Amino acid sequence: MTVDPASPRLSGQTTYGDELRTPLRDFLRTETGSAAVLLAAAVAALVWANTGPGTYAAFWATDLSVRAGSTGITLGLREWVNSGLMTLFFFVVGLEARREFDMGELRERRRVALPLIAGVSGMVVPVAIYLAFTAGEPSMHGWGAAMSTDTAFALGILAVFGTRLPQGLRTFILTVAVVDDFVALGVIAIAYSGHVDIVALVVALAVFGVILLVRAAGVRRGAVYGVLAVVLWVALLESGVDPIVAGLAMGLLTYAYPAARSDLERATGLFRLFREQPTPEMERSVRAGLASAISPNERLQRMFHPWTSYVIVPVFALANAGITLSGDLLVDAFGSPVTLGILFAYLLGKPLGILGAARLTTALSRGRLRPPVGWGATAAGGTIAGVGFTVSLLIAALAFDGARLEQAKVGILAAVLCSSAATWVVTRVIWALPRRKRINALFGTGESIVDLTAPVDPDRDHIRGPREAPVTVVEYGDFECPYCGLAEPVIRELLADSGDVRYVWRHLPLTDVHPNAQLAAEAAEAAAAQCAFWEMHDLLLDHQGDLRPADLLRYAEEIGLDTDRFHRDLRSHKGAARIAEDVETADMSGVSGTPTFFVNGRRHHGAYDIEGLTAAVRAARARSLLKP
Repeated sequence: MTVDPASPRLSGQTTYGDELRTPLRDFLRTETGSAAVLLAAAVAALVWANTGPGTYAAFWATDLSVRAGSTGITLGLREWVNSGLMTLFFFVVGLEARREFDMGELRERRRVALPLIAGVSGMVVPVAIYLAFTAGEPSMHGWGAAMSTDTAFALGILAVFGTRLPQGLRTFILTVAVVDDFVALGVIAIAYSGHVDIVALVVALAVFGVILLVRAAGVRRGAVYGVLAVVLWVALLESGVDPIVAGLAMGLLTYAYPAARSDLERATGLFRLFREQPTPEMERSVRAGLASAISPNERLQRMFHPWTSYVIVPVFALANAGITLSGDLLVDAFGSPVTLGILFAYLLGKPLGILGAARLTTALSRGRLRPPVGWGATAAGGTIAGVGFTVSLLIAALAFDGARLEQAKVGILAAVLCSSAATWVVTRVIWALPRRKRINALFGTGESIVDLTAPVDPDRDHIRGPREAPVTVVEYGDFECPYCGLAEPVIRELLADSGDVRYVWRHLPLTDVHPNAQLAAEAAEAAAAQCAFWEMHDLLLDHQGDLRPADLLRYAEEIGLDTDRFHRDLRSHKGAARIAEDVETADMSGVSGTPTFFVNGRRHHGAYDIEGLTAAVRAARARSLLKP
C-alpha cells in the first residue's frame, strides 16, 4: 500500500486490506459525471437529425434479429435500445432503491413516507396540468410523458450549484427519483403496453416465481440469475408487457448490506494463505472470499452503473432525442397542447407537487415527518426534479408518433432548459436572504439519521477541544494506519481554525493488517492513566513506523511519564478492555476501516481533507444554530 502525502484530496482508508467506497457516493458521482455525456448525446442527436434527417430515421429503424435455430426476436434498433438496453438502466434503478431501503436514508422506515408521498405527488400534479392543457384532445393519452424526473440530469444540475445547496438535498432528490422511476415503470407496464398475451404472461410470472425460489435457496451464482432474467425478459416481450419491468424487479430483489468485520478478516486470512500457497485452487478461494465480503447489490452496481450512465442512457438519448428543427415546427409546437402541457407540467407541476406534498405531510404529522433539508432547498429540489428526459422520451415514443412525437420532444427539451433556469433563480433568492433565514431555508430543522450508535461521553471519551462544543468530530483510528497519519494534521488545522469544535479519538486497531496497532492503542491508554493521552497520541501518529515495545517505552520517557507504571500497564494489558469497547461501538456503527469520521453523529463520507471536513463541520454548526 502506497500513500501520497501530497494528494490534494485525502480519501484513502485501510479496510482490512481493501478500500471500500460508499455505494451512494459512487452512485451520485457516476450520475453527475454522466450528465455531461448525456447532454452531449442529446446534442449529437439533434445535429444528426438536422444535418441528415433521412439517415437518422433510417438507421434507428433498421431491423436487428437474434435467432437460435428457427426461433428468434426481430426488433428495430430503436426498440432494442428502448426495450433491451434500458432494461439494464432500470435494473440499476432497482439496485439503488433496494440499497437505500436496506442501508440508506430509507432504512428508518418512517422516512419512507415523505419521499414516497412527495414522489407520487410530484407525478400526479404534473399529469393533472398536462391533462388540463390537452382536455378533449386525442393527445390526452400521452400524460405519462409529463411526469418522470431524469436522475442523471437532475444530479448533474445539482452538481453545478455545488456547495450552494446542502448535501442532504442530493439524497432527497435521489430517493424521490427512485419512487418516480418505479411508478413510471408501472405506468409503462399498465398504460402503454400492447395487447397482452395471457399465456406468455403466465410463463413470465412462473419464471419470476422460480427466481424467488432460487433466491430463497441461497443461490449466489450470477449466471443462474442472468439466464433466468433473460428468459423473463423474452416472456414479457412476447406477452406484450414492456420487458423493462424485468430489470426493476431483478434489482429490487438484490440484497444490500455493509461489509462485516468478520468477513473482511476472513478475506485477509485467505489472502495470506494465498501468499504462502499461490495455487489456482487457493486463488479461487480468495476470489470467493473477497466476493462474499461485499453485498451482491454493491458488486452489481459497480459492474453495471458506469455502463448504464456512460453508455446506455447516452445511446438512448442519441436514438430518441433527434428532432428536425424548423421555424414551422417550433411555431406549431409552442401552439400545441402537447408541448405546452409537458413544459408546464415539469416547470410548475413538479415543484408544486413535491413542495406542496412535503408541506402538507409535515403539517399533518405535526412535524414528525419533514424533509432532511430546509424549505428553500426543498423548493430548489422541486425545480431540479422538473428536468424530465430519459423516461419521458421513452413514454413519448410509446404514446405518440409523427408530429405529436416531435411536439412532445420539443416540450421535454424546453422543460430541461426552463427547469434549470428556475433552479438558478430559486438558489439566488435563497442566498439573498439574511444569514439566519438563509441557513433555515437551506438546512431546516429536520432530524438527521444518527449513524454513531454510542454517543460521546465526556467522562469516558478522549476529547480535544471545548467539552461543550456545538460540533463534535469523532474519528475511529488506528495508530499504524498511514491514512490516519495523513488525517492528523488536517484535524489539527480544523481545531485551530474552529474554536467551537471538539475532537474525539476512538480506537479501531486493525490487527490483521497492522501488527503493532493493538499495542500502540494500549500504550495510549497507559498514558491516559497518567493524564497524557494526547501527548502519546501525537507521538504515535508522528512515528507510525516505530511502534515496537522499546519505542513505546522511549516515548513514555520523552513525555515525562512514570515509566515503571507505564511498563506494568502495558504488560498487564490494562487498556485492552477500553479498546475492546471502542471496537464494539465501531461494529455497531458499521465501521469497517480507518479513518472513519462522524460529525455530530452523522457519518462523514468522501474526502477528509480540510475542505471536506470543514464543509461537514459548517453544515453541522448551521443545524445546531437552528435547534431551540
